[in-house]
This record gives sequence, C-alpha cells and structure tokens, in this order.
Amino acid sequence: MQSDTALELTAVSKTYGTVKALDQVSLAIQSSQFVGLLGQNGAGKTTLFQLLTGLFNGDSGQIWVCGHDIRHHPIAALSSIGVVFQQPTLDLDLTVQGNLKFHCLLHGLSRSEAEQRISSELERFEMQAVRYLPVRSLSGGNQRKVELIRSLLHRPRLLLMDEATVGLDPESRKALVNHVIALCKERDLAVLWSTHIVEEIQQADRVVVLDRGKVLADSSPGELLAKEPLCGSSLSDAFLHLINLNKTVGVVHERAC
Repeated sequence: MQSDTALELTAVSKTYGTVKALDQVSLAIQSSQFVGLLGQNGAGKTTLFQLLTGLFNGDSGQIWVCGHDIRHHPIAALSSIGVVFQQPTLDLDLTVQGNLKFHCLLHGLSRSEAEQRISSELERFEMQAVRYLPVRSLSGGNQRKVELIRSLLHRPRLLLMDEATVGLDPESRKALVNHVIALCKERDLAVLWSTHIVEEIQQADRVVVLDRGKVLADSSPGELLAKEPLCGSSLSDAFLHLINLNKTVGVVHERAC
C-alpha cells in the first residue's frame, strides 16, 4: 500500500443474523482528502465505523489504516485514528482541560507535551476562554469543538466523523465542516465524514454513497451530478436518484428470485 494511503478497505462484509450490514465494501482515502460518506438511516454507515474503530471485526475482507492491518495490528492502526462519534462522549462534569488532559494521558503523552498540545489546539479553535469551564456549561456547538480538539491531540493521520453534527444548528454545523476541511489541507489529514445531510459534503473531494450495505457510487460531487439524468439537479437529487434506483433494482431482483 502506498505511504500516502490513510485508509484502505478491500471487499469488507459484515452480517448480523440474516441482515448483511456491509456487502463487499471497498474504498481508499489518501492523505489530505475529505471524503463524504452519504447514506440514509440503515445504510451501513454505523457498522462501517464500528469496524474502523475496532469495536467489531468484519466477516471477510481487509481494513488497513496507515499501512497497518486493523485485525492483526489493532494498536498501531487505531493509534493513527481520531474519532468524533455521533453520541457525545465527553465527561460533562469535568472541565474542558480535564477531558483533554485525560485523552493525552491515555495516549502516553508527557504532562508538558499534553499542556503544549492542549494550548495549541484551544488557540487554533479560539476556545481558550472555556478551558477551565465544565463541559456541561458549553453550547452544543462548542462541545462538538472540544470533541474535535480531543480527537486531534495525539496527531492522527485519519479522522473519522460519525454523524458528528447531530443536534447542531445550521450555523454550527457549517462552521464544524469548514474547520475540518481546513484541517485536511493544513495537516495532510484524511477525513471520512459520515452523514445523511447532503449539504455537509458539498465541498468534499469525493462522495461515497452507501445503501443497504453496498457502495453505489464513489466519485467527486461534480461527477455524481453528471450522472444525474435531470438537468439542473442538485447533489441531493443525485443522491436520492441513486437510492431510489437501487430500491427498484432490489425489488426486481426479489421478484426474479
């Protein structure tokens, strides 16, 4: 695998009982790429992130993170990943500083290095004023910023954003997207941004459309629009067209069987 490949999946499948949550999913993300993972509820996005974060193993296929096979070398692979989960994972009763310091210690950073990185990231996000406030006193948007800061403290090469804007107002959502896009270019950071909100990935380098466990498309937003049969359609229209087309194909296949 090339050294600038942050994430590579090859024919990854995962089944729960009779439900195939992921079906032969393959994709690769290079350093500094912002890739949007677009899919409706039940598409398989959550299962994919569970596999990428080592919560479960796939039934088949391979996942490589920065050259490390996540099944055989999980510590090396997972140490290269930063994650902002859909559900908040901060300790609301700890201060911002306390949450960030705990993360640094988990990753083996010295106290002095932890202080330096925390100060640098808080300054980068203009969050110095809330450093010693309890997290529960912050707005939803600022709590998400703290989670993003925490995910960056150990200097990952791959950032996973799992429906990270849930509950945010449109302005806060847009600000978070712009922050992450800027980080891609500044730090050669690869980003996989999972969402069902099409507007969030308008500026993505690539859009991966996932539906019922299968990859329906993997292309730039412009290329995805070019495949849409209706002139003047939006990215949202192209996404819904793909999903509806896949449903139609699925019904025809079921009847044929």
